[in-house]
Amino acid sequence: MRAVVQRVKAASVTVDGDIIGQIGKGLLVLAGVARDDGPADVAYLAQKIANLRIFPQEDKLLHYTTAEVGGGVLVVPQFTILGDCRKGRRPSFDQSAPPDLAEKLYEDLVAALAGLGLPVATGRFRAMMEVSLINDGPVTLLLDSKKLF
Repeated sequence: MRAVVQRVKAASVTVDGDIIGQIGKGLLVLAGVARDDGPADVAYLAQKIANLRIFPQEDKLLHYTTAEVGGGVLVVPQFTILGDCRKGRRPSFDQSAPPDLAEKLYEDLVAALAGLGLPVATGRFRAMMEVSLINDGPVTLLLDSKKLF
């Protein structure tokens, strides 16, 4: 399971002109599920996201967690994170999970983050979404449950 995590001042996701999820200060998480992912990958990613110390204290740029600053998490499903662009000009999505598995593990990630006490908003699986954000920093991190990077 992979995620692009961005520290934001605010973020929202819109489907068909309606805002379906939004947060103020917190994290925007673009989450992709690989075909060999399972519950352990969800648990790893949820713990990592919840415990990232990436919010500033006066003299330290990366000190507080999302919960410590009263932030929320907007989790948006994005299968293109698993796109492999090493060959040719068109990405390959062979490593992406089939939709049924991906949707279940995406929902499990959302539930795990909420279970860790974080306010969570979401995008909509298999929908065309418009994501808006005010990036803070900017601080953007890449996470991979297989620790490939």
